[in-house]
Amino acid sequence: MHVFVTGATGWIGSAVVDELLDTGHVVTGLARSDAAATALRRQGALVRRGDLDDLDGLRAAADAAEAVVHLGNKHDWSNPAETIRSERAAVEAIAGALAGSDRPFLFASVLSGLVQGRPATEADPSPAVGPDSPRGGSENLALEYAAKGVRVIAARFAPSVHGAGDTGFVANLVAAARRHGVSAYLGAGTSAWAAIHRTDAARVVRLGLEGAPAGSILHVVAEESVTTHDIAQAIGTTLALPVTSIAPGDAAEHFGFVGRFFGLTMSAANADTRRLLAWSPSGPTLLEDIRAGAYDHA
Repeated sequence: MHVFVTGATGWIGSAVVDELLDTGHVVTGLARSDAAATALRRQGALVRRGDLDDLDGLRAAADAAEAVVHLGNKHDWSNPAETIRSERAAVEAIAGALAGSDRPFLFASVLSGLVQGRPATEADPSPAVGPDSPRGGSENLALEYAAKGVRVIAARFAPSVHGAGDTGFVANLVAAARRHGVSAYLGAGTSAWAAIHRTDAARVVRLGLEGAPAGSILHVVAEESVTTHDIAQAIGTTLALPVTSIAPGDAAEHFGFVGRFFGLTMSAANADTRRLLAWSPSGPTLLEDIRAGAYDHA
C-alpha cells in the first residue's frame, strides 16, 4: 500500500515508517521542516511538506494515498485548547477525504480516562465526546466514519512507548530524578501504566493497518500494568539514587508537566488485540529498558 503518515518523524512515527518500508509498503510522510524532510528521505520515504493546520493539504495527501496513519499531534501542554482543536480538525479532514473509499485510516488515541479501578479493555468506549473534550473527542468522531465507508481503526497507545532515545514521560521522570537527587513516586506508588517497546508498537500499527476491520479499537500495549513504584525503583537503581515517596500535591513541583500523569492509573489489557492481529510482543519490558541504560541520555 501507499501510506500517508502524519507525525512520521516522531518517536513512534519514525519506527512506524521503518516498519512499513521494511514490509514492502510505500510511505509518504508529512514534514513541516527541512530537517524532517531530510530524515524521511534518508529512511526511504517520500515527503509531503506541510503541517497539521494545512487541512487542504491533509485532504489532498489522504486522497492520493491508499491508507493513512495519523500519529501527529501538537502536544502543546501550554495551550491544550489549541492541541484539542488541531487534533479534531485534522481527524475530520482526513476521515472526510477517505469517506466512501473503504480505505484504512488508523489514528493514535489514548488510554487515560477510560475507566477507573481496573485495566481498560478494547470494549471500553472513550468517554471523550465533542470538540471541547480531551483530544477533541477525536476517537469517537473518527469511529463514526466506519459507517461512512472508511476502514477506521483507533490505536490506543500505552503511556510509555519506550526504548533507547525515548524523550517522553519516562525520560522526564529520569531527568527529575537527576535534578532532585532522588527517584520519587507519588503516594503509595500503586498507580500503574501500561507499556510497550517502540518496535512492538510499530508492528501493531502495521498489522492493524493491513488487516483490522472497520471500527476496530487496538490497544498498543505489551505490559498491562507497571506500577509507578517499580518505575521509580528501576530509575533509582540505575542512577544509584535513593527512592522515596512524595505527596501527590507536590507532583507538579517535583516532576514538572509529567507530574499530572504520574499519579494516574493508565493500565490496559490487550487480549482482543493480540487475537485479532495474531501478534505478541518481542521487545524488552519497560523496566528492562530502564535498567539497560535506555534513558542514560535523559
